[in-house]
Amino acid sequence: MSDLRFQLNGRWRTENSISPTTTLLDYLRLNARLTGTKEGCAEGDCGACTVVVGLPQADGRLAWRAVNSCLVLVPQVDGLPVITVEGLAQPDGTLHSVQQSLVDADATQCGFCTPGFAMAMFAFAHETKDLGGEPRNDETIHEALAGNLCRCTGYRPIVEACKTMRADPPGCGFADRAGEAASEYRQGSQLYLAPRSLDELVEAKSRYPDAYVLGGGTDLGIRVSKDRETFPVVISTQWVSELRAISDAGGKLTIGGGVTYTKALPFLDKHFPSFADLVRRIGSRQIRNIGTLAANIANASPIGDTIPCLMALDATIMLRSKRGIRGVKADAFILSYRKTAMEKDEVIAAIEIPLLKDGTTFTTYKLSKRFDQDISTVIGAYRLRLEGGTVAELRAAYGGMAATTARARHVEAAITGKPWTAETLRDVDALIAQDFQPMTDHRGTDAYRLRAAANLIRRLQIETTGGEQTGVWQL
Repeated sequence: MSDLRFQLNGRWRTENSISPTTTLLDYLRLNARLTGTKEGCAEGDCGACTVVVGLPQADGRLAWRAVNSCLVLVPQVDGLPVITVEGLAQPDGTLHSVQQSLVDADATQCGFCTPGFAMAMFAFAHETKDLGGEPRNDETIHEALAGNLCRCTGYRPIVEACKTMRADPPGCGFADRAGEAASEYRQGSQLYLAPRSLDELVEAKSRYPDAYVLGGGTDLGIRVSKDRETFPVVISTQWVSELRAISDAGGKLTIGGGVTYTKALPFLDKHFPSFADLVRRIGSRQIRNIGTLAANIANASPIGDTIPCLMALDATIMLRSKRGIRGVKADAFILSYRKTAMEKDEVIAAIEIPLLKDGTTFTTYKLSKRFDQDISTVIGAYRLRLEGGTVAELRAAYGGMAATTARARHVEAAITGKPWTAETLRDVDALIAQDFQPMTDHRGTDAYRLRAAANLIRRLQIETTGGEQTGVWQL
């Protein structure tokens, strides 16, 4: 049995007796007795548990990123440095610039959320420094703090504190490099595997076909933090080098199975900006820093935001096992509720998305009760190609409408080859109803979902024709 060894506020710690499904939040509060980090929601929404982790980059350096400690398992930080709010101030008690800025702006009241804000701000300061000085304006600050909730201050003084803070080192000091992480950790009947290559990963999945594959843990972590589940075997993709690759060569965007949302965003911004805007709403920076697109797909949630986009974009999911590699089209990947085309011994090696050709556009819309970090009521994704005002190609996919994400094939068939006008979309409500029989829940009724899905196509027509209308539309 290998030990877990990681750096906490500048000091290395070794653990060999804790469950591999212990969350980092529980470890900090109960084992390390660092109680500045708080539990608010235990599902990655409120940010009270935010800490900063040094994540290794391709060049070996560490990038300091905010994460939700309630969703991170302790083995995920094996070999890595972790900084909590207790590590910010100097040993003599002198406050860090982030802390002093919060004090000067009078940005605290009850203080429960403040440690999480301080750590998110610390990470934001160093991210903007790493990116060459991204401006700290209201837009970038609000986006950086979208994963932190406060019930007292109204946010204005916190935003002001972000404008005056400096990207100073923490009082506990910075680590230069990550340490060596264990490839296997066992405690009692539980086993945590961290293979280093794709071959090792598929070997482990072949040996333990019922094991849970851990990408970022932003979904699996909730089952641990809220439901207190324990898993016999967990296989992490964190250290598989091949899965961390991303490329836009060869007429396609290839996203490795271990690529995080944060790493994918520059490529999505370049090729599919509407998709990138959606990803920024899926979760906060804390979520995007560890969450992966592949894990979101494998989760097969009917309200998962990425799979409708991949269906509309005609993406291919590349699956790998000891038997070899095979591709499954995104629109054939989801078989039924929470069930995919993956066999038990397979893992997602990569996602391949064809780049858009000239004259083709991609747009996605998300309807939810709140803008940031909310589950979709309806999500629509569309790849559209027009020729002389006529629809030469339309691929439309929806999430939130049924037990599975799916393409609107009746809509596609009826509109393709027709003029791209409001008149063509007059009967789109009836077409949507042929494709979906929506559910009713606390997010919306079946009638609302049908009308919303139809109106999203109307919105697409308006936005892609400069707002010109030749018929009646209703939004």
